[in-house]
Amino acid sequence: MTDLNHTSAVLSAPKNKNRFVHALMLLNILLIASSFPVGASITNALPPAVMMSLRFMLAALLFAPYVLVRNGFQLPSLRSMTHYIIISIPLVIFFWCMFESLRYTTLLNAGALFTLVPTVTAVFAAILNKDSISRARALGLFVGTLGAVWIVFRGDISALANLNLNYGDIVFFIGCLALGLYNVLIKKLYQNEPMELLTFWVLLWGSVWLSVISLQDMEQINWKDVGLNVYAGVAYLSIFTTLITFFLMQFSIVRIGAAKASAYNFITPVFVILLSIISGMERFIPVTVPGILLVVTAMVLIQRDKGGKK
Repeated sequence: MTDLNHTSAVLSAPKNKNRFVHALMLLNILLIASSFPVGASITNALPPAVMMSLRFMLAALLFAPYVLVRNGFQLPSLRSMTHYIIISIPLVIFFWCMFESLRYTTLLNAGALFTLVPTVTAVFAAILNKDSISRARALGLFVGTLGAVWIVFRGDISALANLNLNYGDIVFFIGCLALGLYNVLIKKLYQNEPMELLTFWVLLWGSVWLSVISLQDMEQINWKDVGLNVYAGVAYLSIFTTLITFFLMQFSIVRIGAAKASAYNFITPVFVILLSIISGMERFIPVTVPGILLVVTAMVLIQRDKGGKK
Protein backbone atom coordinates (compact mmCIF):
# COMPACT_ATOMS: atom_id res chain seq x y z
CA MET A 1 0.00 0.00 0.00
CA THR A 2 2.88 2.36 0.69
CA ASP A 3 4.18 2.04 -2.87
CA LEU A 4 0.69 2.60 -4.30
CA ASN A 5 0.12 5.70 -2.19
CA HIS A 6 3.54 7.04 -3.14
CA THR A 7 2.86 6.49 -6.86
CA SER A 8 -0.52 8.22 -6.63
CA ALA A 9 1.07 11.18 -4.88
CA VAL A 10 3.69 11.50 -7.60
CA LEU A 11 1.10 11.35 -10.37
CA SER A 12 -0.96 14.12 -8.76
CA ALA A 13 2.02 16.40 -8.12
CA PRO A 14 2.29 19.75 -9.92
CA LYS A 15 4.04 19.78 -13.28
CA ASN A 16 7.08 21.55 -11.91
CA LYS A 17 7.66 18.49 -9.74
CA ASN A 18 8.13 16.46 -12.92
CA ARG A 19 11.05 18.46 -14.29
CA PHE A 20 13.46 15.71 -13.29
CA VAL A 21 11.51 13.35 -15.57
CA HIS A 22 12.78 15.30 -18.57
CA ALA A 23 16.37 14.79 -17.43
CA LEU A 24 15.67 11.08 -17.15
CA MET A 25 14.29 11.06 -20.69
CA LEU A 26 17.49 12.65 -21.99
CA LEU A 27 19.44 9.82 -20.35
CA ASN A 28 16.96 7.35 -21.82
CA ILE A 29 17.44 8.63 -25.37
CA LEU A 30 21.24 8.61 -24.96
CA LEU A 31 21.08 4.93 -24.07
CA ILE A 32 18.67 4.20 -26.92
CA ALA A 33 21.00 5.94 -29.38
CA SER A 34 23.85 3.69 -28.24
CA SER A 35 21.80 0.59 -29.05
CA PHE A 36 21.92 1.24 -32.80
CA PRO A 37 25.69 0.84 -33.32
CA VAL A 38 25.90 -1.96 -30.74
CA GLY A 39 22.98 -3.80 -32.30
CA ALA A 40 24.36 -3.39 -35.78
CA SER A 41 27.73 -4.83 -34.75
CA ILE A 42 26.27 -8.12 -33.53
CA THR A 43 23.05 -8.50 -35.52
CA ASN A 44 24.51 -11.07 -37.92
CA ALA A 45 25.93 -13.28 -35.16
CA LEU A 46 22.61 -14.82 -34.13
CA PRO A 47 19.03 -14.94 -35.50
CA PRO A 48 17.02 -11.84 -34.44
CA ALA A 49 14.55 -13.79 -32.28
CA VAL A 50 17.38 -15.60 -30.48
CA MET A 51 19.24 -12.34 -29.89
CA MET A 52 16.16 -10.68 -28.47
CA SER A 53 15.20 -13.71 -26.38
CA LEU A 54 18.60 -13.64 -24.66
CA ARG A 55 18.32 -9.88 -24.20
CA PHE A 56 14.89 -10.03 -22.56
CA MET A 57 15.63 -13.09 -20.41
CA LEU A 58 18.85 -11.62 -19.04
CA ALA A 59 17.16 -8.28 -18.31
CA ALA A 60 14.27 -10.00 -16.49
CA LEU A 61 16.67 -12.25 -14.55
CA LEU A 62 18.79 -9.31 -13.40
CA PHE A 63 15.73 -7.31 -12.39
CA ALA A 64 13.98 -10.15 -10.52
CA PRO A 65 15.90 -9.82 -7.19
CA TYR A 66 15.07 -6.11 -6.93
CA VAL A 67 11.40 -6.78 -7.62
CA LEU A 68 11.27 -9.57 -5.04
CA VAL A 69 12.95 -7.46 -2.35
CA ARG A 70 10.65 -4.51 -3.01
CA ASN A 71 7.36 -6.36 -3.44
CA GLY A 72 7.77 -9.94 -2.24
CA PHE A 73 6.68 -12.92 -4.30
CA GLN A 74 3.14 -12.49 -5.52
CA LEU A 75 1.43 -13.07 -8.84
CA PRO A 76 -0.46 -10.13 -10.38
CA SER A 77 -4.23 -10.27 -10.74
CA LEU A 78 -5.63 -11.74 -13.95
CA ARG A 79 -6.49 -8.25 -15.17
CA SER A 80 -2.99 -6.91 -14.52
CA MET A 81 -1.35 -9.96 -16.08
CA THR A 82 -3.51 -9.50 -19.18
CA HIS A 83 -2.33 -5.89 -19.40
CA TYR A 84 1.32 -6.94 -19.13
CA ILE A 85 0.86 -9.50 -21.90
CA ILE A 86 -0.79 -6.93 -24.18
CA ILE A 87 1.93 -4.33 -23.55
CA SER A 88 4.72 -6.84 -24.20
CA ILE A 89 3.50 -7.82 -27.68
CA PRO A 90 4.20 -4.55 -29.59
CA LEU A 91 7.49 -4.23 -27.71
CA VAL A 92 8.63 -7.66 -28.90
CA ILE A 93 7.56 -6.77 -32.44
CA PHE A 94 9.64 -3.58 -32.40
CA PHE A 95 12.86 -5.18 -31.18
CA TRP A 96 12.54 -8.16 -33.50
CA CYS A 97 11.98 -5.76 -36.39
CA MET A 98 15.01 -3.71 -35.33
CA PHE A 99 17.44 -6.64 -35.38
CA GLU A 100 15.92 -8.13 -38.53
CA SER A 101 16.03 -4.82 -40.39
CA LEU A 102 19.67 -4.06 -39.51
CA ARG A 103 20.63 -7.12 -41.56
CA TYR A 104 19.32 -5.47 -44.71
CA THR A 105 19.37 -1.69 -44.21
CA THR A 106 21.79 0.93 -42.92
CA LEU A 107 21.95 2.82 -39.64
CA LEU A 108 21.25 5.95 -41.68
CA ASN A 109 17.95 4.63 -43.00
CA ALA A 110 16.97 3.17 -39.63
CA GLY A 111 17.73 6.48 -37.92
CA ALA A 112 15.57 8.34 -40.42
CA LEU A 113 12.63 5.99 -39.93
CA PHE A 114 12.98 6.07 -36.13
CA THR A 115 12.12 9.78 -36.16
CA LEU A 116 8.57 8.79 -37.14
CA VAL A 117 7.91 7.28 -33.68
CA PRO A 118 6.74 10.52 -31.99
CA THR A 119 4.23 11.17 -34.77
CA VAL A 120 3.01 7.56 -34.71
CA THR A 121 2.67 7.78 -30.92
CA ALA A 122 0.64 11.00 -31.18
CA VAL A 123 -1.75 9.39 -33.67
CA PHE A 124 -2.25 6.28 -31.51
CA ALA A 125 -2.67 8.50 -28.41
CA ALA A 126 -5.41 10.45 -30.19
CA ILE A 127 -7.19 7.22 -31.15
CA LEU A 128 -6.80 5.11 -28.00
CA ASN A 129 -6.37 7.67 -25.22
CA LYS A 130 -8.50 10.41 -26.82
CA ASP A 131 -5.58 12.85 -26.60
CA SER A 132 -6.14 15.93 -28.69
CA ILE A 133 -3.38 17.08 -31.03
CA SER A 134 -3.15 20.84 -30.62
CA ARG A 135 -1.68 23.16 -33.23
CA ALA A 136 1.45 23.59 -31.13
CA ARG A 137 1.94 19.82 -30.86
CA ALA A 138 1.24 19.27 -34.56
CA LEU A 139 3.73 22.00 -35.43
CA GLY A 140 6.26 20.47 -33.04
CA LEU A 141 5.86 17.03 -34.64
CA PHE A 142 6.36 18.49 -38.12
CA VAL A 143 9.37 20.62 -37.13
CA GLY A 144 10.95 17.77 -35.17
CA THR A 145 10.59 15.31 -38.03
CA LEU A 146 12.05 17.86 -40.45
CA GLY A 147 14.98 18.56 -38.12
CA ALA A 148 15.74 14.90 -37.44
CA VAL A 149 15.66 14.05 -41.15
CA TRP A 150 17.97 17.02 -41.82
CA ILE A 151 20.46 15.67 -39.27
CA VAL A 152 20.32 12.12 -40.54
CA PHE A 153 20.89 13.17 -44.16
CA ARG A 154 23.36 15.96 -43.26
CA GLY A 155 21.19 18.53 -45.06
CA ASP A 156 21.63 16.68 -48.36
CA ILE A 157 18.24 16.90 -50.05
CA SER A 158 19.35 14.68 -52.92
CA ALA A 159 20.17 11.88 -50.46
CA LEU A 160 16.64 12.13 -49.07
CA ALA A 161 15.12 12.20 -52.56
CA ASN A 162 17.08 9.08 -53.51
CA LEU A 163 16.06 7.11 -50.42
CA ASN A 164 14.93 3.71 -51.64
CA LEU A 165 12.96 1.64 -49.17
CA ASN A 166 14.18 -1.95 -49.11
CA TYR A 167 12.97 -4.97 -47.15
CA GLY A 168 14.87 -3.85 -44.05
CA ASP A 169 13.34 -0.36 -44.18
CA ILE A 170 9.82 -1.74 -44.44
CA VAL A 171 10.43 -4.12 -41.53
CA PHE A 172 11.81 -1.31 -39.35
CA PHE A 173 8.86 0.94 -40.25
CA ILE A 174 6.51 -1.79 -38.99
CA GLY A 175 8.61 -1.88 -35.83
CA CYS A 176 8.22 1.89 -35.41
CA LEU A 177 4.44 1.51 -35.66
CA ALA A 178 4.60 -1.14 -32.93
CA LEU A 179 6.76 1.07 -30.68
CA GLY A 180 4.31 3.95 -31.05
CA LEU A 181 1.49 1.63 -29.97
CA TYR A 182 3.56 0.36 -27.03
CA ASN A 183 4.12 3.92 -25.77
CA VAL A 184 0.39 4.60 -25.74
CA LEU A 185 -0.60 1.24 -24.19
CA ILE A 186 1.58 1.94 -21.13
CA LYS A 187 -0.39 5.10 -20.37
CA LYS A 188 -3.73 3.47 -21.13
CA LEU A 189 -3.24 0.25 -19.15
CA TYR A 190 -1.20 1.54 -16.19
CA GLN A 191 -3.02 0.85 -12.88
CA ASN A 192 -0.82 2.73 -10.40
CA GLU A 193 1.13 -0.42 -9.54
CA PRO A 194 4.80 -0.04 -8.56
CA MET A 195 6.72 0.72 -11.75
CA GLU A 196 9.21 -2.10 -11.17
CA LEU A 197 6.36 -4.65 -11.35
CA LEU A 198 5.19 -3.30 -14.70
CA THR A 199 8.74 -3.35 -16.06
CA PHE A 200 9.51 -6.86 -14.80
CA TRP A 201 6.36 -8.55 -16.08
CA VAL A 202 6.56 -6.88 -19.49
CA LEU A 203 10.17 -8.07 -19.79
CA LEU A 204 9.26 -11.57 -18.62
CA TRP A 205 6.38 -11.95 -21.04
CA GLY A 206 8.52 -10.54 -23.81
CA SER A 207 11.11 -13.23 -23.15
CA VAL A 208 8.36 -15.88 -23.21
CA TRP A 209 7.13 -14.84 -26.68
CA LEU A 210 10.66 -14.62 -28.04
CA SER A 211 11.66 -17.99 -26.56
CA VAL A 212 8.71 -19.65 -28.29
CA ILE A 213 9.57 -17.97 -31.59
CA SER A 214 13.28 -18.79 -31.40
CA LEU A 215 13.13 -22.30 -29.91
CA GLN A 216 13.96 -24.09 -33.16
CA ASP A 217 16.86 -21.72 -33.94
CA MET A 218 18.30 -22.09 -30.43
CA GLU A 219 18.55 -25.84 -30.81
CA GLN A 220 20.70 -25.46 -33.92
CA ILE A 221 23.21 -22.96 -32.50
CA ASN A 222 26.67 -24.06 -31.40
CA TRP A 223 26.98 -21.72 -28.43
CA LYS A 224 30.72 -22.35 -28.05
CA ASP A 225 31.31 -20.73 -31.43
CA VAL A 226 29.55 -17.52 -30.44
CA GLY A 227 32.14 -14.80 -29.82
CA LEU A 228 32.64 -13.05 -26.49
CA ASN A 229 31.91 -9.73 -28.20
CA VAL A 230 28.42 -11.01 -29.01
CA TYR A 231 27.74 -12.00 -25.40
CA ALA A 232 29.13 -8.64 -24.25
CA GLY A 233 26.89 -6.84 -26.73
CA VAL A 234 23.82 -8.76 -25.55
CA ALA A 235 24.71 -7.99 -21.93
CA TYR A 236 25.04 -4.28 -22.71
CA LEU A 237 21.73 -4.23 -24.56
CA SER A 238 20.03 -6.19 -21.76
CA ILE A 239 21.17 -3.92 -18.95
CA PHE A 240 21.46 -0.45 -20.44
CA THR A 241 19.17 -0.38 -23.46
CA THR A 242 16.50 -2.79 -22.26
CA LEU A 243 16.19 -2.90 -18.48
CA ILE A 244 17.11 0.70 -17.70
CA THR A 245 15.42 2.27 -20.74
CA PHE A 246 12.18 0.31 -20.19
CA PHE A 247 12.00 1.49 -16.61
CA LEU A 248 12.81 5.11 -17.50
CA MET A 249 10.31 5.20 -20.38
CA GLN A 250 7.47 3.65 -18.40
CA PHE A 251 8.25 5.85 -15.40
CA SER A 252 8.15 8.95 -17.60
CA ILE A 253 5.09 8.10 -19.71
CA VAL A 254 2.75 7.81 -16.73
CA ARG A 255 3.94 11.22 -15.49
CA ILE A 256 4.26 13.42 -18.58
CA GLY A 257 2.22 11.40 -21.11
CA ALA A 258 3.12 9.24 -24.10
CA ALA A 259 3.27 12.11 -26.62
CA LYS A 260 5.70 14.24 -24.60
CA ALA A 261 7.88 11.29 -23.60
CA SER A 262 8.00 9.98 -27.15
CA ALA A 263 8.89 13.44 -28.48
CA TYR A 264 12.38 12.91 -27.08
CA ASN A 265 12.95 10.38 -29.87
CA PHE A 266 13.44 13.37 -32.17
CA ILE A 267 16.86 13.99 -30.65
CA THR A 268 18.04 10.42 -31.10
CA PRO A 269 20.02 11.34 -34.24
CA VAL A 270 21.74 14.13 -32.27
CA PHE A 271 22.97 11.63 -29.69
CA VAL A 272 23.96 9.14 -32.40
CA ILE A 273 26.17 11.83 -33.95
CA LEU A 274 27.53 12.81 -30.53
CA LEU A 275 28.47 9.22 -29.71
CA SER A 276 30.10 8.82 -33.12
CA ILE A 277 32.22 11.94 -32.56
CA ILE A 278 33.28 10.86 -29.05
CA SER A 279 34.24 7.40 -30.30
CA GLY A 280 36.22 8.91 -33.17
CA MET A 281 34.00 7.38 -35.83
CA GLU A 282 32.86 10.75 -37.13
CA ARG A 283 33.74 14.45 -37.19
CA PHE A 284 31.35 17.23 -36.31
CA ILE A 285 29.66 18.48 -39.49
CA PRO A 286 28.48 22.11 -39.29
CA VAL A 287 25.69 21.46 -41.80
CA THR A 288 23.83 19.50 -39.10
CA VAL A 289 23.41 22.63 -36.93
CA PRO A 290 20.10 23.72 -38.58
CA GLY A 291 18.67 20.25 -37.92
CA ILE A 292 19.78 20.36 -34.28
CA LEU A 293 18.11 23.75 -33.86
CA LEU A 294 14.91 22.41 -35.42
CA VAL A 295 14.66 19.38 -33.08
CA VAL A 296 15.36 21.58 -30.07
CA THR A 297 12.58 23.93 -31.22
CA ALA A 298 10.25 20.96 -31.65
CA MET A 299 11.08 19.74 -28.14
CA VAL A 300 10.22 23.15 -26.69
CA LEU A 301 6.94 23.33 -28.62
CA ILE A 302 5.77 19.88 -27.55
CA GLN A 303 6.92 20.07 -23.93
CA ARG A 304 5.26 23.48 -23.45
CA ASP A 305 2.06 22.40 -25.18
CA LYS A 306 -0.88 22.60 -22.81
CA GLY A 307 -3.43 21.07 -25.13
CA GLY A 308 -4.72 17.51 -24.87
CA LYS A 309 -4.13 15.02 -22.06
CA LYS A 310 -0.72 14.86 -20.47
